[in-house]
Amino acid sequence: MQNQLNLEGVEQQALKEYTEKAYLDYSMYVILDRALPQIGDGLKPVQRRITYAMSELGLSAGQKHKKSARTVGDVIGKFHPHGDSACYEAMVLMAQDFSYRYPIVDGQGNWGSTDDPKSFAAMRYTESRLRPYAKTLLAELGQGTVDWAPNFDGTMDEPVVLPARLPNLLLNGTTGIAVGMSTDVPPHNLREVASALVHLIDNPDATVSHLMKHIKGPDFPTGGELVSPRSDIKHIYTTGGGTLRLRASYRQEDGDIIIDSLPYQISGSKVLEQIAAQMRNKKLPLVEDLRDESDHQEPIRLVISPKSKKIDVDELMSHLFSTTSLERTVRVNMNVVALDGRPRTFSLVALLNEWLSFRKITVKRRLEHRLQIVLDRLHILDGLLIAYLNIDEVIRIIRTEDDPKTVLMKKFKISDIQSESILNLRLRNLAKLEEFKIKGEQAELNDERDALQQTLKSAAKLKNLIKTEILEDAESYGDPRRTGIVERAASQALDESLLVASEPVTVVLSQRGWARAAKGHEVDVLALSYKSGDGFLSATQGRSNQLAMFIDSTGRVYSVLAQTLPSARGQGDPLSGLFKPPDGAEFCGAMIGDPDDKFLLASDAGYGFIATLDDLVSRNKAGKSILKVPPGGRVVVPSPVPRDRECLIAAVSSIGRMLCFEMEDLPELAKGKGNKLINIPGKKYKDGDEQLVAAAVVPEEGNLQVLTGARMMTLKWGDLDDYYGDRALRGSMLPKGWRKVERLIAVGSAD
Repeated sequence: MQNQLNLEGVEQQALKEYTEKAYLDYSMYVILDRALPQIGDGLKPVQRRITYAMSELGLSAGQKHKKSARTVGDVIGKFHPHGDSACYEAMVLMAQDFSYRYPIVDGQGNWGSTDDPKSFAAMRYTESRLRPYAKTLLAELGQGTVDWAPNFDGTMDEPVVLPARLPNLLLNGTTGIAVGMSTDVPPHNLREVASALVHLIDNPDATVSHLMKHIKGPDFPTGGELVSPRSDIKHIYTTGGGTLRLRASYRQEDGDIIIDSLPYQISGSKVLEQIAAQMRNKKLPLVEDLRDESDHQEPIRLVISPKSKKIDVDELMSHLFSTTSLERTVRVNMNVVALDGRPRTFSLVALLNEWLSFRKITVKRRLEHRLQIVLDRLHILDGLLIAYLNIDEVIRIIRTEDDPKTVLMKKFKISDIQSESILNLRLRNLAKLEEFKIKGEQAELNDERDALQQTLKSAAKLKNLIKTEILEDAESYGDPRRTGIVERAASQALDESLLVASEPVTVVLSQRGWARAAKGHEVDVLALSYKSGDGFLSATQGRSNQLAMFIDSTGRVYSVLAQTLPSARGQGDPLSGLFKPPDGAEFCGAMIGDPDDKFLLASDAGYGFIATLDDLVSRNKAGKSILKVPPGGRVVVPSPVPRDRECLIAAVSSIGRMLCFEMEDLPELAKGKGNKLINIPGKKYKDGDEQLVAAAVVPEEGNLQVLTGARMMTLKWGDLDDYYGDRALRGSMLPKGWRKVERLIAVGSAD
């Protein structure tokens, strides 16, 4: 018989409750002890432990650098039992002057670059020490200012928070992702923040608008420009969240564009790659050359050489801001751990007030700690003075009594501490001169005690002390603003057609829907190579920076930049792979030109209208429905309309009837069925029924070429009188042998 499991003395808990508690515990650990900073010193635990460990190793600003591996070893061995690589990465970040506005660590060796922040050398190669700015975090550490807690194994204590003299959280900013929440605090300028703090101390009811007279906005270490409207910045400071737009700054120098600062956390090499990619794809003809001239004197110097001095530099840069990382948005979420140990999102006023509360507590604890030291010393000095005034008796007691300490306490009514200090006196200190020294020290300490007590009792004096210390640190560590604040319009990419070199091209469409673009207008389209079973269908002439448009048998129009079409050296690409036409649809014609150019569109049912190219443009791969085609019908090849010319429209049916009529008799429409061009009776779209096979717009004094198989007949302007009539008539028969018309071509239609 199987033994039953003995659960006596074992706590049982529902799986749901256990997992919920375990996940909540993990969440709180990540939020409070890893990802979110403390508002007091603005540091996450690993950053605080690195800073404290370096100070304990004697790596202050004036000392010699030591190997970074030494620091990392101390941190993970004594305070932070996690991975050494993660700890070292946190240390590297604190040393990078392009990551931290006011770096805490002074690194020697390869600590990464703006192009690749993670290209730093291994910790066995680099050396480090603290920077002078670190004094604002550590200077008051041993003065009773903060609480201490046991480290992870209980063998030593570590500070719960560092006694920061400045709001490091706002100065250096921070980012972090916890469980269910994150933080993104941008860096700020020390002098501006100090000025705002002083104003807030003097005016506790100050609003965001008042503080923004001092803090203009975030100040990023890499400079650049903050181009967000003031209203957006104010919204962020009011709510604690939002987004900012950062932009590179540039200047003109000898016709070149010099980019001398980049948005925060943007790589110069990445920007160059993005611009170079546009140049390779022939989408940036305005730029002739691109180079990186950055060096130690100018860490950021990207040079863009325009092709011509006539190019509008501001328009070009606006395009680059829109299409590259020269402009980026920065998320702001001022979610930090408050003094009560709970994370919450702060407004600017609330954050500064919370930090001032921390600073006030810290300064009071420092003063109280110092006051206690002064009082203890005065107490000892009082005992020493008694000993000097009764030196002979003291010496007698020490020489003759078995327990001199107790006798001294009874004889002179002094405390245990005073008695102990008398017994610890050296013989050399029994000179008469020491009595004067003691009285002098007593006088100094009495003055210091009075000053400390007065400051602790007076809220005004405490505020003045805090203000004075803030201003002193601002003077010592402050520097000018790096990020300019300029409200600018949103960047806008240039029209795609303006970014392509304007060259003459001939767009060729085959019968099976393969398209290509040949350079120039003097192209023999019939002599081009076509796939087996395929042949020429339609050609149209324009420029490489214009939109090529294709119409299918259902009357839908599709558009694409002519520059992007494959070269005519090959056989082209199928349009069915570029667009998404309806099932069974075939491409019937091509068009190209300026937006105000016009084309004749018609279906084989004999109906059509004049359309402007601007009305046909579609960025949708599924195209745009323009010409209404009856079921079973199809579109005939479109014909271009000459500019500012008297024109006739020639329409020919499948049985050889041709009609010429005035173009003014046909309407201009944006879409629809159109009007009847030529009368085709009993149209039912059955094999053998009469259909419209071709239509063309013939300019005054132009010629009309009628193509039948391999033969071509040219009708001059005067010859068209034989086929002239009103729109929608039957027309006249073409000569015998010329009635199986394949296409009509108007000659002289181009200006």
